[in-house]
Amino acid sequence: MSFSGHTQKAIKKTFPTEALLMPQVPRGNYLHLQEEKQRLQLKKFLLHRMFLVAKITANMEKKDIADYYEQVFQSILKHHIEEAVTGFLLIYPTSILHILESSSGTLYQILLDHLDQEKNGTEFFIQGMKIIAVSHNIPTRLFMQWHVSVIKVPVMYLDDVTQTQSLGEVITEFLTQTHKLALHLLKTVKVGAKGPGDTLHQLAPELLIPEQIIKYLCKSEEFMNPEAFLNMYNRPIHITLDSEVIWPAPSRF
Repeated sequence: MSFSGHTQKAIKKTFPTEALLMPQVPRGNYLHLQEEKQRLQLKKFLLHRMFLVAKITANMEKKDIADYYEQVFQSILKHHIEEAVTGFLLIYPTSILHILESSSGTLYQILLDHLDQEKNGTEFFIQGMKIIAVSHNIPTRLFMQWHVSVIKVPVMYLDDVTQTQSLGEVITEFLTQTHKLALHLLKTVKVGAKGPGDTLHQLAPELLIPEQIIKYLCKSEEFMNPEAFLNMYNRPIHITLDSEVIWPAPSRF
């Protein structure tokens, strides 16, 4: 009898009832909360790249176009700190090719400012803008800063590819050429330098996108303008189904 009682006491000490009733869930504390908050504040934003084409008023001055975008960048930078814009702006006689790299919030504000300028009542010198492509969450920048170049002299081309190729083929050539041009600038332009300036057509004429392609893309209805893009961007993701507004709610099996 004494042996049996001793065994029961040992079992009670080995498996206490309180330990079985204690909830086995991880508990945070205020220190962990502050560490997580600090980690989120130091987290870098996701980087995106946007390809734009547009028509401009003939014989538009380079300074006016460059000053407009620089003012927009500086204004946005006040609210989106450390989200600098890098890229490249090619100014042709009657059109532009613009590549932008920054956060989604900064790119959104650039398009929003363009839309406000169009609705301002006065004729805006940048018209018919189309968004050709947006690359989300890119690993690194192709441009170290924002460059502007003017294509002063006309570039001669053997044929008009827009007449012989499909839209998909034109887009493929467009993105391929712009990527090659970006890599060329990445290798040749030093950090902090002004860039190739207005001599790009002499330094790398084979890498330039023909203006006829830019005009062709501006006319294509398959691409969104800033207004359509922003409407899609602001559209709610969640869609209410008809079954969700019926009462009583239908039973699901």
